[in-house]
Order: sequence, then C-alpha cells, then structure tokens
Amino acid sequence: MPGITGPSDYSKEPIRHDSLQINSKEPFNAEPQRSALVSSYLTPADLFYKRNHGPIPIVDDIEKYYVSISGLIENPKQLFMEDIRKLPKYNVTATLQCAGNRRTAMSKTKTVKGVGWGVSAIGNAVWGGAKLTDVLELVGIPKLTSTNKYGGKYVEFVSIDQCKEENGGPYKASITLSQATNPEADILLAYEMNGEPLNRDHGYPLRVVVPGVIGARSVKWLEAINIIAEECQGFFVQKDYKMFPPSVNWENINWSSRRPQMDFPVQCVICSLEDTTTITPGKVSINGYAASGGGRGIERVDVSVDGGKTWMEASRFQKSDIPYTADDDGNCDKWAWVLFEVTADIQQSTEIIAKAVDSAGNVQPEKVEDIWNLRGILNTSWHRIQVHVNDSNS
Repeated sequence: MPGITGPSDYSKEPIRHDSLQINSKEPFNAEPQRSALVSSYLTPADLFYKRNHGPIPIVDDIEKYYVSISGLIENPKQLFMEDIRKLPKYNVTATLQCAGNRRTAMSKTKTVKGVGWGVSAIGNAVWGGAKLTDVLELVGIPKLTSTNKYGGKYVEFVSIDQCKEENGGPYKASITLSQATNPEADILLAYEMNGEPLNRDHGYPLRVVVPGVIGARSVKWLEAINIIAEECQGFFVQKDYKMFPPSVNWENINWSSRRPQMDFPVQCVICSLEDTTTITPGKVSINGYAASGGGRGIERVDVSVDGGKTWMEASRFQKSDIPYTADDDGNCDKWAWVLFEVTADIQQSTEIIAKAVDSAGNVQPEKVEDIWNLRGILNTSWHRIQVHVNDSNS
C-alpha cells in the first residue's frame, strides 16, 4: 500500500521500554509491571501493553497513506490523513483490555493456548481522532443505520500487518453496522494517544478504537474499511476470541457454535501486591483497577483480607478532582477503568481477595475453574493474593 508497508520480518521493530515484561518476542507481546500500571489514571504509551500478531508496519511516506472505504456502498472512497483530520476531532478516554488478560493464572488450572499474560494486558488512554460515524457519512451511510440499502450489516476493519494466522495476510475484525453508526458508541479512527501522535506499537498512523469491547476489535495500522453483509470471516473473528465452556477441548471444538466475543465482562485486579507477597505486620495499602465493558460503570469494589470471610468496600476514583459515580452522568469516563484503594491492618498471613460489581449488577465468578476455556480468555475470576507476614519479633 502506498505510504506504509507491513514487513515480513522483525528487523525494524521499534524500541520499547526496558521495564516491560516480554511474554513473546516475535511477534512482540509485553505488559508493564502491575505496580506501574496503576501509578496513574492514564497509562503512558511506553507502558501500555503491546499486543501484536506480526512485525510492526513501517510508514514510508505519510502523505501517500490513505484508508480505502469500499464494499456494499454506492461510492467507494479513499481518505488521506488530511481528509480525516478535517473531520471534527473527538477525545475519548477508553480502556483497552486484551481478552487474554490474566491467562497465565487460568493456565495454572489446566493448560490453555495463547500468549501468557499476567494482570497488565490492559491500559487506559485518551484517544484522539475522528468518529467513525462521521467517516461513514462521507460514503452515504447515515447515523443509526443497522442495514444499508445495499445489504451491508457489518463494518470490517483491515490492517496492513502480516499475520501467520492469516497465512501472511492482514489482521482484520468487524463490528455491526448498527454499532458503527451509533454516535454514542464513541468509536474512533484515532491518530492520537494521550495528546501525542500514535507510536508504531499502537497503530501509527491510524487505528480503530472500539470502546468497551475486547482489544481484538480495535484494529491497528488501518488499511481498509469494508461494508459487508456478513461478519468478517478472518481468523481472529471466526477461530479465535470466542468463549467456550470448560467441557470443550481441541478434539470436540466447533468454532461456528459460538459468537465472537465483543464486550468484556466486569474485571478487578489488585496491583499493589504481587500474587505471593511477604510483608511486615501493620497497615497495608491495597489498590488496583476495575473495569467493565459496554460502557458499564463500577458500582462497587469489595476487598477481603481474611480469605473471603468478611468484606470491606474500597474507595473508587478516576480523575482526582471529580467524585466517581457509576452512572453515565457525563462527569465520569464511561469507557474507562476505575482505580480503587483501601487500607487494612494485617497482622498474620492471609489471603487478600478483590472483586467488583458493575452498574448492571454483573459480578465476577468466584473460581477460575468455573470459567476455564481452552483459549484462556476472559479470566475475570476473583483476584486472590497470598500474603505471608514476616514478624521479626517472633
């Protein structure tokens, strides 16, 4: 494609922050330390988790780069960056989370297939760009359209990268046209992250951001937008990122029996303590993040310091100067995570647990065994920390 290329090897990868935990070198997949993850409400780009399926594309000439829009529309169009920048710019604060977040913990129950993620395959940023609704209006698709007059029901996003799962073809994914044309869904063609141009790892020069949905649908290095009648037939929609029950294995799996995962469920993780931590007796600060998909807020975060016998409610916050409420009242960021904190007096070895409730009353499953699945996605079980107290006086 003019202006940008998807390399076939890893010889021109970008420089990454040296504190990242590398889970896969080629393709590069890495996450920050959990304590660094919640040190700020907005995640710096360098510390935002890196999820890739192939070598990072290279922009040769930004002036020649464009996105093609075609398919079931009357007038296909090519949009250059200057065309996209002429559209109204929106800033949307949104949390992206890999569907495989916390996969390593699920794999301890029974081995699963996929990149071994800890608890930090998640991040929160202010994304800047044009709304997808405005872009689609340029090709004759009005807002709040579920099916256009040519039979288009889905919007497919195609990357420029090369993925082995697609036999060297590009990564691609789709969402429904009704979601794509809903202004309140806040879907962006983003060219900025936290007020700066996207870096290469995060989709420079242009990416899709679909708030409230697993990160797999927010396609980076956008090459094409296709209006299609059926959902995307690519590997990552049809044969990945689907939620199966624990009874399904690689011998009896039927991929077509499950819908592609979209919204992510309610999630909560303690980040101030490692999974196994030794402390001295006394006051302990317990903090972390909670998030739910679909724009649902976090109604409550419960923390137990006695293995689940008793619970206390943690304080929740986003921006320091605005009290957090789980309602979509316009004052809080509906697509973003919530940070939580509580202080407890811990005098003996124990298990600390955190769990969240979202604004729809959805809760997290108590045991990871109940939601184990062969691809290890959507581990939203109660987060448990084993604490050993080192009492030097004993």
